[in-house]
Amino acid sequence: MRQPKNRKHPKDFKGRNKGLAQCGAKVSFGEFGLKSAEYGRITARQLEAARRAVAHHVKRGGKLFIRIFPDKPISKKPLEVRQGKGKGAVEYWVALVQPGRMIFEIEGISDEIARAAFARAAAKLPVKTLFVKRTVM
Repeated sequence: MRQPKNRKHPKDFKGRNKGLAQCGAKVSFGEFGLKSAEYGRITARQLEAARRAVAHHVKRGGKLFIRIFPDKPISKKPLEVRQGKGKGAVEYWVALVQPGRMIFEIEGISDEIARAAFARAAAKLPVKTLFVKRTVM
């Protein structure tokens, strides 16, 4: 699973996920993309499950680009532990996504196969998604 190798500060504040995706909102690398349609947190496990679903469907054809990275640590205290005594240990890593953020891109396969592969990936993700094509100007 994907996570940062090292960080200056191991734990983050909770923060707020707001605004629309400004960067990473266009199909840049592939021909087709899977774009987020709502706010959410995508965990490293969910991202890996979606990647495997796409890879399994397209077999050896095409190239997949993962456009998000789970770089936000989510900490959790153990069960039945009293409050206080510091912040809990890092439990898992998430990528925050806003509406319009590109999650996956793929190239080298047909429209129908890409659509079917991204439909399987979307089933593994906690956010609503849209299938988009690269626009040539």
